[in-house]
Amino acid sequence: MGHSQQMNLKNLLLEILQIHQTQYSGALDITTSSNHKYRIYLSQGNIVWGTGGIHPHRRLRRHKTHHFPQVDLQSIQWRWQNLSINNWDYQLLRTLHQKQKIQLSQVNTIVENTVSEILFDIIQQAHHTDVLCDRRSDAVLDAPINFTNTEITLRQAYQLWQNWSKAGLETISPNLAPSLHQPEQLQHQVDQNIYQNFISLLNGKYTFRDVATQIKKDILPIVNYLLPYINKRQIQLQEVTDWHLNLNQNATNSVSISITQHRNILIAYVDDSPQLGYILGKIIIDNGFKFIHIQDSTQALLTLIDKQPDLIFLDLMMPFTNGYEICAQLRKISAFTNTPIIILTGSDGVFDRARAKAVGSTDFLNKPIVADQVMSMISKYLSIFFL
Repeated sequence: MGHSQQMNLKNLLLEILQIHQTQYSGALDITTSSNHKYRIYLSQGNIVWGTGGIHPHRRLRRHKTHHFPQVDLQSIQWRWQNLSINNWDYQLLRTLHQKQKIQLSQVNTIVENTVSEILFDIIQQAHHTDVLCDRRSDAVLDAPINFTNTEITLRQAYQLWQNWSKAGLETISPNLAPSLHQPEQLQHQVDQNIYQNFISLLNGKYTFRDVATQIKKDILPIVNYLLPYINKRQIQLQEVTDWHLNLNQNATNSVSISITQHRNILIAYVDDSPQLGYILGKIIIDNGFKFIHIQDSTQALLTLIDKQPDLIFLDLMMPFTNGYEICAQLRKISAFTNTPIIILTGSDGVFDRARAKAVGSTDFLNKPIVADQVMSMISKYLSIFFL
């Protein structure tokens, strides 16, 4: 793992170009000021995949609609737990290719489009505020299917951003969802065929990218066409959540039973950070568990006694009462004698580990929070077997 550096857009572009020139292999983690996290995988300086961002599941759904609509994802018996790993989307594509559900040419196109979309989003956000950039030499993507020239792909993404900006769309994200605010007025201003598309697609559920895929048009002319109505507030823009894939509807009985059992398991997280609580909670809830985030460290002990969680993630550095004190107090209560307590910290110091162990912690997990590491801890200490 490298050291996170804060970068403006110019320095970020230079960093990516340097990675290409030095034939770096590993991953580049990029975190925006709005806490959107991206990971770009590289091999010998070439980009092999990009993941993360605002709507990774919507992105894959769009690729399915456009490139392999005939494929039933639930028929491939892909493990639903794979959705918790960092490169789940790439592994799903690789499985589809191995099962001969999609061709190599389709995989190549999807990789190129995915990387281009991610780079565009990063560039747009880095244009407005600095981002955190971190090289991860320990995150190597095994057996890459496709290689894209980093310099060419980056230049293409930057050109798309320039065209977007020149069209007056600099502050409009393609991940926003348009909705009609005054449909009755708009009905008299546009062609009826166009209006019918407006009614069905501009309902606040589909992002601009979703709309472009549905009508099979480039996104820039679509948003450019809608811009006057956006400026008049006849069309409003809103943020929407991701549409998560559901791959376990036809799963085996053993998996279904496992999911049902997970719903009775409660996992707690004690930390004053709402952002980290949201990230960890999303990972845990998406995998079928109950979750509680306790932000007030002074109330943590009472809440934990009341809720009796099956496993506790505990941050070390908090105001008023730190993680060491809470862990030590919990171990004095008989109900928590055997409860797994996992310490989370941004430090990897030997002293922290020794002190945490001394007060009764079960294990140690370093920040930033990574989905597969979280799920590995849960599997290890709750004896849950992921099929």
